[in-house]
Order: sequence, then C-alpha cells, then structure tokens
Amino acid sequence: MNHKEVARQVAEAVGKENFIAAAHCATRLRLVLKDSSKVNQQALDENADVKGTFETNGQYQIIIGPGDVDKVYHELVTLVGVKEASTEDLKAVVQQGKKQNPLMNFVKVLSDIFVPLMPALVAGGLLMAINNVLTAEKLFGPQSLVQMYPAITDVASIINLLASAPFAFLPILVGFSATKRFGGNAYLGAAMAMAMVMPSLVNGYNVANTIAEGTMPYWHVFGLNVAQAGYQGSVLPVLAVAYILATIEKFLHKKIPTVLDFTFTPMLAIIVTGFLTFIVVGPIMRGVGDGLTTGLVWLYNTAGPLGLAVLGLFYSPIVITGLHQSFPAIETTLIADIAKTGGTFIFPVASMANIAQGAAAFAVFLLTKNEKQKALASTASVSALLGITEPAIFGINLKLKFPFFCAMIASGIASAFIGFFHVLAAALGSAGVIGFISIASGGYKGFAISAVISFVVAFGLTYVYGRKKMNEPLVEATDDVAVAINSAPEKANAADEVIQAAVSGEVVNLKDVSDPVFSSELMGKGIGIIPADDTIYAPVSGVLSVVYETKHAFGIQSDDGAEVLLHIGIDTVNLEGAHFSSNRKQGEIVKQGDILGTFDRKKIAEAGYDTTVMQIITNTPAYSEVTVISHGTVTHSDGILALTKATNQ
Repeated sequence: MNHKEVARQVAEAVGKENFIAAAHCATRLRLVLKDSSKVNQQALDENADVKGTFETNGQYQIIIGPGDVDKVYHELVTLVGVKEASTEDLKAVVQQGKKQNPLMNFVKVLSDIFVPLMPALVAGGLLMAINNVLTAEKLFGPQSLVQMYPAITDVASIINLLASAPFAFLPILVGFSATKRFGGNAYLGAAMAMAMVMPSLVNGYNVANTIAEGTMPYWHVFGLNVAQAGYQGSVLPVLAVAYILATIEKFLHKKIPTVLDFTFTPMLAIIVTGFLTFIVVGPIMRGVGDGLTTGLVWLYNTAGPLGLAVLGLFYSPIVITGLHQSFPAIETTLIADIAKTGGTFIFPVASMANIAQGAAAFAVFLLTKNEKQKALASTASVSALLGITEPAIFGINLKLKFPFFCAMIASGIASAFIGFFHVLAAALGSAGVIGFISIASGGYKGFAISAVISFVVAFGLTYVYGRKKMNEPLVEATDDVAVAINSAPEKANAADEVIQAAVSGEVVNLKDVSDPVFSSELMGKGIGIIPADDTIYAPVSGVLSVVYETKHAFGIQSDDGAEVLLHIGIDTVNLEGAHFSSNRKQGEIVKQGDILGTFDRKKIAEAGYDTTVMQIITNTPAYSEVTVISHGTVTHSDGILALTKATNQ
C-alpha cells in the first residue's frame, strides 16, 4: 500500500477544509468532520485500500486495516494540517458544544441494562413459543398436541416451567443488571429484587384482583397500611428500586469508615431501600407501569393497522437512532402481563422491518456489478433476514439511499397487515423470517402473509427502481478496484494452515459481536472469543507486524502467509492502554503459543467495555475457505480456524 497516496485520496474525498480532528485505532481512521454530507462517498467506496466506512457517535470512521492505518494517519494529519489526537481527545472534540440528549442518555441506560439479559429472555421466550405449539388448539388438528398425544403432557409441563421462570423472576434479572449499571453492587440488587417476589407476598399478577376483592393483607408501620404486594413480572418498579439502592450504597461507602463499611453498608442500603420500596416507590411505579401497559394496549386496539403501519414505516430509522434499545423494557412488560395484553405487537413489526431491509439488500446483490459491494450485500441480506440488520442498513441500504426507503415503505405496508391480522408475539426471539416461533397461537398465518408482503414489496421496489439507475451504476468499479471480501475466484485446496485460539474462553460467531466493522466481516473473516482468562497468546508463528501502543491489538504475519489481527475488546482503544500490558515490539519473531500480553477483563468490563477478543484473517481474499473448526469452550492451544489457500485455476 502506498500510504501517502491513500492519505491523499482520503483527504481529497473528505475535503481538506472539512477536518476538525483526527485519530486512529488499530484498524480505522476516526475523524470529526464539519459536515459529513460533503464527503465523496463514492470515491471512498471505489478505493481498493478502503475496506469500508461508517458514521457513529459523531465520528466518521474509515477502515484501512492493521499495519497500515497508523502510517496512513500520519501522512493524513500532515497533509490536512490537523494535530494528532488520541481517541479520548476525539471524544472530547465531539462533545464540545454538544448538548447532552436526555432521551438518548435514557435509551443508552436501558440498552446497558437489558442487552445482557437478552439471552435469558430469548431462551425463555423461545421455550414459551415451543410450549405454545404443543398446547395450542386447532394448530395441527381440532385439539392441541398434548391432548392428541397425552404422553408428551409432562414434557410440555417442564418446558412451560423453564419458559416461565425468566419472566416470573424478571425483577431479579433486572435488579442485578440495573444495579450494576447504576454503579451499585449487583448482588445487592438481586437480593432486593428477590424480596420483591417473595412467595409470602401476594403474587404480582393477582394484586389488582386481590385489592378489588378486599382481601389484600397489610403491614402496619409508621401509622401506614403497607400492602404486602409482590412485583412478579414487573420492570419499572425494580428499575427505580435499583437506582435508589445504588445511590444509597454509594453514599454510604463515602460516609462510613472503611473498617465498618463492608459490614454495615449492605445492611443499611437494603433496609432503607426495602422500606422505601414497599411504602412509596413500588406502589407508584406499579401504577406508572400499569398505565403504560394499558396505554399501549389501547393504542394498539384503537389505531390498529394504521398505527402499526406508522411504526413499521419508521422502525428502521428508529434502529439508526438507537431508540429501539428501549423496546425490550416495554415488550417484557407486555409479555409478562400476557393474560391482559395478549403479547407484544412490537416484535412482529420489528420482524417486518428486518425482513424488508434484508430483501432490499438482496435486490442490491442482484443489481450491482461491483464485486466488493455484491459480496457484502450477499452476507448482509441473509443476516438481516435472520434479524441482524446493521450490516445491511449501514453497509448497503443507507449508502445507496433508495434501498433503505424502499424497505421502509415495505415495512409500513407489511406492518399494517400485522395489525389487520392481530398478530402478537408471546415471546422475544430473532426478529426476522424465523420470528414465527415467537408468535402467539393463532397468528402464524397472518405473520407468514405479512412476511411475504414485506419481502416481495421491498425486493420489488428496490429492484425496479435500481434497474432504472443501471445507466448510472450503483457504485462504479473498475477491475483493479473490485475486491471480493468473502470469496476468491481461484480453486481451493485442502486446509493449508490452522490458527490457534489466542485466548481461552467461549467461541462466538463473528457476526454476533457488537462492532459493525468486525460483525460485517469488512476486515475479513474470523471468530470472536469471550475470554475466560487474562492472557493473550500468539495463535501462529511469525512476525509481529503490528503492536498497537495501547496494547489492545496485535497483528501477526504468519510463516505460512496468514495475516492475523487480534483485537481485545470493543472500542477498548478509548482506555488509552489502561488494564493492558505487553513488552512486545513490532518486528519481533514469535512462536505459536508465546505470550503476547495480558489484560484485566474484569476492570475492562467494569469500565463499560465489551471484552470479546476478535481473531480476524485480514487477508481473507487470499483464501478460498476460512473455516471455524472449534465451537463452545476452547483453550488457547486449540485450533480454531482452518485456512485453505486459493490457487489459480
């Protein structure tokens, strides 16, 4: 790569007068611009040395790749005349003069609380869907499966037990996660939430009926009658309680002497929060939660197809803003009170929006002549159809604009049919073509029809409009620019090189990691590992081509030709080297299994960063196959990726 020439091309595409500040991490240039709309996006898309671009949190990011990004950066800052800056400096520049958006801050808090809970909620939701299939009447015949085949009755009963647990004890999950997010002890949060769902209390689902019947038991404290009411299935009350508990705990830590802090702070925090919960906070927030649920059900019943059409039309733009991260708090409330609500209408609408974005990206795959764009569109469309839309939205549809708007229209139309057929979800799951397993019984047919409408309309509009633009290619490309990301035209041999795991832990699909650059495979194919220890090892023998100064990323050129990027955590460059250590230098020769460095995953997580370690083959086009050969739990000595070199036909 000619780093000076690439810097010149980037400066020309962005505009030399458009720069405010610039920094870089291990893989990408991070820029703060005066006006990102003035960027010549087509020039960057056509540049073979630019692996992709996206904009987030006020930064315009250009993906160059390890080993090259730092050199391009130094040429760039010299060329455009901005000072070199760290990523923290860049964040400060972004925030200068920028008012904090309270709504977005609130959404971010909800996201931080509910995203860690999603595996448990999805597992319970899908089990609930299976139970619905087993117990729903007129699905496979005049009777339910358990009625037709009594031998599976107890199987269905166990599945129902497992499915109900995450929702019956939802306050405990929320209490743990929310208290941790608010800076308190997560286990105290769980303990307080356990008190809110004690069996000795009136079950939360029966509180309204018990009060109406006049049989509610009361405690008599401080001259007050305090209802012995539980909070099973509640969300808002426990969120408020977690915030109060964390605030009280942090206050006590500051005021109580160290020698007494460990003993008395937890006790005092629990007892004060406990009395506030049952006397004041719980009853108030229960009323707010009931009002919210009633209002949403009223809106659904009143607005019907029209209301869902509007929600479907704007769902994908909502995803771009991040506001959709607040929806789990609403949906879990609706599902927890399913006897009253029938389920959630948000999940089916989300499924229609995701299917539409996937269909639009698939149309681009058939339309475009740019091999780089075609490769990204193929994987992004499948990902969106299965419920992960970020690669399709940010990598394809928004860049071309018209596919995104075509998908919005299709989503609005399909969501209107969701309302017309009264389709509700009884569980959370993957919002896409397989979302039918989360749909409440009786809604399968309506969901299927709406999904077909979403796909056909989005694909049809995008393809027809795109054909009209073929005289002006979607992205012009010449043979020397078109680069296939996920495939190579050469014939494949047997596996030629095996890459070991760089850290011990749990293997995750690269497409599931939370960084769109890695999950969309713009940097290349690879794997993610949730680390189980704090040591990073060389996965191959070779030369250290990159040792980033903050020690959070390494690049290795293997003896057999693989270019391997190791990236510890998501956005951990912002830590400026804190919690990372390494004495390795660029250019060193390492052997497979050598220790490259260490990191403190607990402190990194406490600082609010995802600790997933990414192993990326950055020269993926040199291989016909990059295959994951280990799943589940691995140790650093296990083979994890098999590479098959491409040879000329």
